[in-house]
Amino acid sequence: MKIHIHPDKSQWSGLLRRPALDTASLEDTVTEILRDVRERGDQAVREYTRRFDRVDLQELAASPDEIDAAETQLSEALRQAIGTAQSNINRFHRRQHEATEVIETMPGVKCWRKSVPIERVGLYVPGGTAPLFSTVLMLGIPAKIAGCHEIALCSPPDENGQLHPAILYTARQIGIDKVFKIGGVQAIGAMAYGTESVPSVYKIFGPGNQYVTAAKQVVSREGIAIDMPAGPSEVLVLVDDSADPAFAAADLLSQAEHGIDSQVVLVAFDADMVQQVQKEVEAQLPALPRRTITEKALENSAAVVIRNRDEAVELINAYAPEHLILSVKEAEHFATRIVNAGSVFLGNYTPESVGDYASGTNHTLPTNGFARAFSGVSLDSFVKKITFQRLTKQGLELLGPAVEHMAEAEDLMAHKNAVSIRLKQKP
Repeated sequence: MKIHIHPDKSQWSGLLRRPALDTASLEDTVTEILRDVRERGDQAVREYTRRFDRVDLQELAASPDEIDAAETQLSEALRQAIGTAQSNINRFHRRQHEATEVIETMPGVKCWRKSVPIERVGLYVPGGTAPLFSTVLMLGIPAKIAGCHEIALCSPPDENGQLHPAILYTARQIGIDKVFKIGGVQAIGAMAYGTESVPSVYKIFGPGNQYVTAAKQVVSREGIAIDMPAGPSEVLVLVDDSADPAFAAADLLSQAEHGIDSQVVLVAFDADMVQQVQKEVEAQLPALPRRTITEKALENSAAVVIRNRDEAVELINAYAPEHLILSVKEAEHFATRIVNAGSVFLGNYTPESVGDYASGTNHTLPTNGFARAFSGVSLDSFVKKITFQRLTKQGLELLGPAVEHMAEAEDLMAHKNAVSIRLKQKP
């Protein structure tokens, strides 16, 4: 990690620049694949699966027998762990339901808003360097709670044409039965446009590589909603003298192992703490199975020594990290000043890993600085909010004149007349 001691604020954006994600350069290739899937459906999906995943699939959907067999391939400990995560995620997201409240804005004028589930959603679950069955929980549980009528799940097959048993088991546990062995751009195209096997959906969720990201961006311009713009995963860890250097190092490494384009940032109040964390990183790194990936990610990373807590707040809000770990004294008080972050982890005993898996919060979060304007996935992501209003005759008599004056001022006389014709009606 590159170390920066008291850098000038004008240097912050440069030293914390994310790894470049140039999806524009991929768009010609991505658009061609999407167009082909749209025109030829399953046949195109099979050809791209053969080309990119090197497997020839006759059936794109995971069979009931495959799903049944998944449970026997997992240890009891893993099944229990998935159950714990499912329970916590379910509990947290169920409490996000909003009751419909009717507001009488003036006598005879009532307005309300109702949450309505998105009828058809698609979930993309990466399965390349790591089969992210935890993402099945994070996307599938709120989709089910919201009441989405149709849920399609796509994940890339392995060299034997199979999905990881944990993905199949988790999907069954939460009630998703439309599971497809499709990955990459062809999966996004299949869910966006529909094929003979895969239903078309109205909104697509889930992380993926740069091709998947580019494909989601392309279909979003064609009227298919997506969860959020996405880039490589990232974490910022803030430490003071109350932090444990070994814990901080473990947090940095846990995020760096996601991929070579991941970014981790350490922010500290003195250089000695940075050196201690660096030593722990070097000590823990050799034992990691994904050491090569982690080392590459660390090349994109930085350690910054800042002067005080005010400067730390300013730097964090400017960077807008996907994950923020506050290993500092009075972490909860400090966190009240954070306005740009995807998910915040408070204190020495709250590693980012718990949010990735099982604490209850969602791990599908805005990256690449989008936390300045976007929220992570929640129950709200799977519903639409429709507004309603009802006026009595008295209500229109009270409100109507204001609408008439405003419509006339905007020279929209038909708008005015829609009110006036009612007000002139004889009893």
